[in-house]
Amino acid sequence: MPEVVTLGETMVLMNPESSGPLKYISQFTKQIGGAESNFAIGVVRLGRSAGWISRLGNDEFGKYVLSFIQGEGVDTSQVKFDVSAPTGLYFKERREYGESKVYYYRKDSAASRMSPADLDADYIGSAKILHISGITPALSESCHQTIKEAIAIAKRRGVAICLDPNIRLKLWEKDRARQVIMELAASSDIILPGVSEGEILLGETDPGKIAAQFLALGVQKVVVKLGKKGAYYATPTEHKLVRGYLIDKVVDPIGAGDGFAAGFIAGLLKGYPMEEAVKLGNAVGAMATTVIGDVEGLPTMDEVAVFRGYKEGVDR
Repeated sequence: MPEVVTLGETMVLMNPESSGPLKYISQFTKQIGGAESNFAIGVVRLGRSAGWISRLGNDEFGKYVLSFIQGEGVDTSQVKFDVSAPTGLYFKERREYGESKVYYYRKDSAASRMSPADLDADYIGSAKILHISGITPALSESCHQTIKEAIAIAKRRGVAICLDPNIRLKLWEKDRARQVIMELAASSDIILPGVSEGEILLGETDPGKIAAQFLALGVQKVVVKLGKKGAYYATPTEHKLVRGYLIDKVVDPIGAGDGFAAGFIAGLLKGYPMEEAVKLGNAVGAMATTVIGDVEGLPTMDEVAVFRGYKEGVDR
């Protein structure tokens, strides 16, 4: 059984082969994207085991998504095909300057039909960590109930719960996002917010104050992601700012947060202390931005060692 279990939607990603407004783009590369499967693939590449729970359309896109994720070594035994709903799709719009944008075509997708009946209590209960994000409950009320049931199973079985808020305001209203994600946070052992998410959820932008409020809810490990500046972590007994890694040219920033989560959780599974786990998360998140695609830049441990200067790379 996998050490980490996660659940959520993975879509087919249409990535433009050049930058600029989509109305001028004619060529795309087909890839996959989904916060939870990005995370699971990242964990596996770092030498740990992960399982992904979801639903896919019984279509060529769904078969492609499943084949890709299986090929990365993620356990997909809990994925179900839906004959009456499609696999989700989204397009990226990349700009040389400014933020990348995404356009979703996922309404009434197969994954949005996930329900508590899709969950195997023994599968979740055998894991060390259940990883969830704030994206899944935004997809539908049945997805929200599925997340709540997964948390209840984890609580009963003594499985640690990790929450990445991953707020997507294209999916739901800010007030509803705040209400639901704060409820999830109150049940979580680990939370990985960004500063912008701290502002939405708590009205705070100071990393120390964000961490303090989540610790007051009973969360045991809080890591506030600060982008290129690194990350600030806090537990009931320690706190520290861990500097990030500067990347000369960011090619594709989308997926960096999932890379950070994968690196941090893989570090905890390896027995690293908090600071070292955060350093690994920072490195993986930085490396994820150097390649076009959500998962293509996620590194192995050997690649991380070369990136951090711990090992000499041999190219020829």
